[in-house]
Amino acid sequence: MPITDAMRARHVVRQYLSTPLPDDVVAALRSRIEDNNRAHGTDIRLVTGDARVFGPLWGTVRARSVRNCLVMSGPDAPDLDERLGYGGADLMLAAQDLGLNTWWIGGTFSKRDAARVSGATGRIVAVVALGYGATRGSAHASKRPEEVSSYEGQAPDWFTRGVEAALLAPTAFGKQAFTLSGRDGEVTLRCEDSAYAGQDRGLVKYHFEVGAGRDNFTWAH
Repeated sequence: MPITDAMRARHVVRQYLSTPLPDDVVAALRSRIEDNNRAHGTDIRLVTGDARVFGPLWGTVRARSVRNCLVMSGPDAPDLDERLGYGGADLMLAAQDLGLNTWWIGGTFSKRDAARVSGATGRIVAVVALGYGATRGSAHASKRPEEVSSYEGQAPDWFTRGVEAALLAPTAFGKQAFTLSGRDGEVTLRCEDSAYAGQDRGLVKYHFEVGAGRDNFTWAH
């Protein structure tokens, strides 16, 4: 499945079937995780079969149905959240391509339990539930491109495609609290200040790059 198709097909799924992940799917996920950990200096862990990471919320139907997850962790650093958001976006789309569904969870989980089941020793930022969904999910309510973006002069096609892709990214509470602005081939991404801003920045940045084509622009610093 082309990655742009995976972006459009991916929706939040919060309830999962008990179907175990096949060995070939697990192997493909672990390989992709290793690639991301090497590229971004992270320590993302895959947990299968016993993803009890919700603490007191474990009794809820949704939480009990989650059997597999990614624990998004790494050595603490100011940009860790962004790097994990970026790598997590790649892994969620890889999972979609493997026929799985996902749910990015930046809160409402137990970091202590996530560390226990995964063996992660770094700072844990989020978890990603994954598996075969009870449903395929549905498209989330979305802002319009003009609500989150601007370009000085005529916006090139790559910028328009990038913004459309960015609006498909998962963000904290579905708020899409970011803006993208462009000028002379340079793009600035700003995220509303919150505890989840770093995660959002990485998730949105990855999606924009896929939609726009990484060779068509540079990020402003």
